[in-house]
Amino acid sequence: MKLTLLKSLVFVVIFSFSSNLIKAQEILPHNMTQEELKMLPLPKRNNSEARNILLTPPTLPVRTAAEWEEVQTLLMTWTGFPSILAQIADAAQEECEVLITCSDSNQVRNYLLGQGIPLNNIKFLVTGLNSIWQRDYSAHTAYLNDVDSLVMVEWIYNRPRPMDDIMPVAQMNYKGVPLYSLTEAPNDLVNTGGNWMVDGFGTAFASKLVLDENIVGNQYGVTPKSEADIDTIVKRFQGINRYIKMETLPYDAIHHIDMHMKLIDEETLLVGEYPQGISDGPQIEANLQYVLSNFNSVFGTPYKVIRIPMPPSTSGANPGSPFGSGSYRTYTNSVFINKTVLVPFYRQEYDTTAMRIYTNALPGYKIIGIDCDNSGSNIIAQSGAIHCITNSIGVYNPLLISHQALPNTANTSTDYQVNALIQHRSGIANAYLYYSTDTALGYQQVAMSLSNASTNTWTGFIPAQQAGTTVFYYIEATAFSGKHQVRPIAAPQGFWKFQITPLTNSKYVANRTILQDIYPNPANAITCVPIDHSGTGNIRIAMYDVTGRFVHLIYEGEMFEGKNNFFINSAQFDAGIYNVVYETTDHKYTRKLCIKK
Repeated sequence: MKLTLLKSLVFVVIFSFSSNLIKAQEILPHNMTQEELKMLPLPKRNNSEARNILLTPPTLPVRTAAEWEEVQTLLMTWTGFPSILAQIADAAQEECEVLITCSDSNQVRNYLLGQGIPLNNIKFLVTGLNSIWQRDYSAHTAYLNDVDSLVMVEWIYNRPRPMDDIMPVAQMNYKGVPLYSLTEAPNDLVNTGGNWMVDGFGTAFASKLVLDENIVGNQYGVTPKSEADIDTIVKRFQGINRYIKMETLPYDAIHHIDMHMKLIDEETLLVGEYPQGISDGPQIEANLQYVLSNFNSVFGTPYKVIRIPMPPSTSGANPGSPFGSGSYRTYTNSVFINKTVLVPFYRQEYDTTAMRIYTNALPGYKIIGIDCDNSGSNIIAQSGAIHCITNSIGVYNPLLISHQALPNTANTSTDYQVNALIQHRSGIANAYLYYSTDTALGYQQVAMSLSNASTNTWTGFIPAQQAGTTVFYYIEATAFSGKHQVRPIAAPQGFWKFQITPLTNSKYVANRTILQDIYPNPANAITCVPIDHSGTGNIRIAMYDVTGRFVHLIYEGEMFEGKNNFFINSAQFDAGIYNVVYETTDHKYTRKLCIKK
């Protein structure tokens, strides 16, 4: 398909800028330059001549796809860091089409061929561009009626880079995919893909950057919006029913959550971990505990958490930004490409740990490390890595399978029920459950049946096993159209597993620590007050200043046994030292809290 670029649209936008506009081939950083700051507010974009662009919300229910769902195309922009881009293109073309936006396709072809990389599944889109940060300015995959019609949704790019901002129009015209555009009032929303993480079922995560960039008096010149306004827009255009927003981090200058957090399935959060008390670690932990204490996964159960260490910089591990003065190295800035996951690598001694964690968390996936930190490929110094410079377009014809992995169990007498949501626009012809207690010996097949048509739930049973057994399993489905899919998408090499554990007589250990360390501390935003309680009864948790004057009641009421987290917004209190006091009928515990501005 040949692209007819809408020249009038491009030129209206480009020439509205001053002659100081930064040229496309310069390597623009992830953050905004001082020169770009002078260009704000953003000019209004002219959408009047754009094809396939829709400015009103869908009339059908819409579902934003998760990153681990099947993709047809990986999107990249060729400008700067060619060695990294070449590695990504080479790995990705084994899984899907790679569409490279560039200003000179012959130059890119020659470079790739010179590196010994074939062009088997690589296509080129020659159009205007400003920067490499494809995740932030390109559109995001969604489906009408859950699985029926592929559409893409774009926002206003939060940088004065007009050719980047308009690139989704060119990409979707090339692909022939309808584009919903949040670029005109009252739905003109400034947002960025690095600060967007979804579960595929109506939940999205972000930092509060999205609130800051759309408030009254915002620097972009878009219609001022409250949090409720923003929630309504993403619900109507992207099917997001729950938009979870966390405090921005003190040392992550761009405030994109993909630098320290990643959903790897519907209920599992991969979270960057710093040494205790270092850099952004305390605020990341407070944000995580806020999420865990207030929200459950789409399955109605608490999120699972996998910690992955943030590699230190070469300058050493000292309090600061983020370890000393080093770049913001992160392993969560990875990208799913069907059965492959590309992970940024930095130093072998730390990369091996990251590889082990990814391999254990995503069995069967091909985990490929991409060097982001050596001379000539030091993209991490620009505050971004693999996820930041790629985006994807979902398939036209998805077969959706969602299942909550079975937990370990002591049950040895009754079969293990496996439920899965399975959907396709033509309907599901059949579904099968495959299980094994030794994958080297292969899998046993069990037919699944439609147990609830209104929820598209299919059910199968794994026979009961003896204690000490590990069960591996996956799901396969075929639609009436002939479309076939498995979940995990890497099956049969990929699988879920659970263990049959022997019964024990262990008892709860009483008399544990009650009031634990508050974090982050010092604090200036959402702050977590953790309690590990060994009994039941009424408690009171309150803040006092250093003179003993009462300041704020954090909680008063019944406390149940186990771990509990309470939260305060430190920003609403004056800077200073406070005492947080936990009181029961016969005990009192105190912790210091420092609030800074």
